[in-house]
Amino acid sequence: MIAYLIRRILYAIPILIGVNLLTFALFFVVNTPDDMARMQLGVKRVTPEAIEKWKLQHGYDKPMMINSAAAGIGKLTDTIFWQKSASMFVLDFGYSDDGRSISREIATRMGPSLAIALPTFLIGLIIYVSFALLMTLFRATALDIAGVALCVLLMSISGLFYIIGGQFLISKLWHLVPISGYDGGLNSFKFVVLPIAIGVIGGIGSSSRWYRTIFLEEIGKDYARTARAKGLSELRVLFTHVLKNAMIPILTGVVVVIPLLFMGSLLTESFFGIPGLGSYTIDAINAQDFSVVRAMVFLGSLLYIVGLILTDISYTMVDPRVRLQ
Repeated sequence: MIAYLIRRILYAIPILIGVNLLTFALFFVVNTPDDMARMQLGVKRVTPEAIEKWKLQHGYDKPMMINSAAAGIGKLTDTIFWQKSASMFVLDFGYSDDGRSISREIATRMGPSLAIALPTFLIGLIIYVSFALLMTLFRATALDIAGVALCVLLMSISGLFYIIGGQFLISKLWHLVPISGYDGGLNSFKFVVLPIAIGVIGGIGSSSRWYRTIFLEEIGKDYARTARAKGLSELRVLFTHVLKNAMIPILTGVVVVIPLLFMGSLLTESFFGIPGLGSYTIDAINAQDFSVVRAMVFLGSLLYIVGLILTDISYTMVDPRVRLQ
């Protein structure tokens, strides 16, 4: 197990370097340091001197990736890429272009993101799996057909419709909760209950249909037929045997949303005015703040890799046949 974890951690290093290189290349294909300076200075006619001063203050006056004028290792280290990206491997994200600490912003905004993402994830998982089990229990009946039709219908509706429709109906017409904004402590409940409900409803279609497919595949296997032949009820076969053996694909699907628990939802936070990491990323993209964008991409990649490792470890808990070597 220890050897496996060490290998996976070592594999993660070139992946994170590649993500950094790709993010760096894509960002500076669209924006040069001069463009970033003009955007941040906010003046239509910016003098070349002002641009050079801004680049010097923010560390964008150096070559991009290779400094041919430097000597030795300085050819690589005395560059924008090294000075802006190397520190992230020790989770030092530096400062945004407006001078704010990115690490402090992440720590502050992670709470609102988790307040929405974590309940959405847990409540949604329970509802999706339960609904899929119900359709599997009554497979090939009118209830199953109606459930699949409902899933397809919900899948066909854009997530924006749920957000805009929920804000219009629940907030504007019925005045049950605020239409947007956020407050700390217990007051946050009234601000996050609608985004959570919309997030759960929006995922019913695709998730329940996917879980139903997994359960139908498992329920037709030999071990399920053997359990029925021994006299076990359909409910016991489904909940005792099928659900347990379906945990590996379920865990594989769950890992995809682990980064979202910390990174927040871009659309939801933007539309509801939640000061989380999702809206922080959107604001950074609009402001062309490369420091924040690369920090959020790196953090998302790191969380995804951690999620994959935790998923592999959890396999050994739900299936004794799996051994990590």
